[in-house]
Amino acid sequence: MAQDAENPCHTPGTAHGHELVLRRVFDATPDMIWKAWMEPALLQQWFCPRPWHVVDAVIEPRPGGRFNFTMHGPDGEVMPNSGVFLEVIPQRKWTTTDAFTPDWKPAGMPFMVATVELIPLADGQTEYVATARHWNEATMKQHEAMGFHEGWGAAADQLAELLKEMKP
Repeated sequence: MAQDAENPCHTPGTAHGHELVLRRVFDATPDMIWKAWMEPALLQQWFCPRPWHVVDAVIEPRPGGRFNFTMHGPDGEVMPNSGVFLEVIPQRKWTTTDAFTPDWKPAGMPFMVATVELIPLADGQTEYVATARHWNEATMKQHEAMGFHEGWGAAADQLAELLKEMKP
């Protein structure tokens, strides 16, 4: 991997492979999935695996806008999550991170950058691709050990349930 002579920590034009990916096909339009993500009352219904639940969602889908929520566990666990949107293409793609605050200040120790892509399919369904990118292999493995596949998979199942109840 080539390094930038000015900054030996920078690797221009290259990406590392520290990502975890969840793919699903939903029987729903991209517009419906967008709505389930961007409306706080809907997001709170499905976003983390039961018996955990989300409260206090603040969603401002624009670059620099907040993506905040708090997860509560069945034994009194409380996990606040604060982040910002980096990129927003309505009904198609959005990227969030916990690395920054809304005023673009570093937020401390970043955990990941998450991207969701919605790919319309010819049959009216939508391919859903959720990717969690991490700064290093250790953080990626930590996320995997925390149950990325199981947790994000259960949340996607809950999203599929909600989408069946929603009207196009």
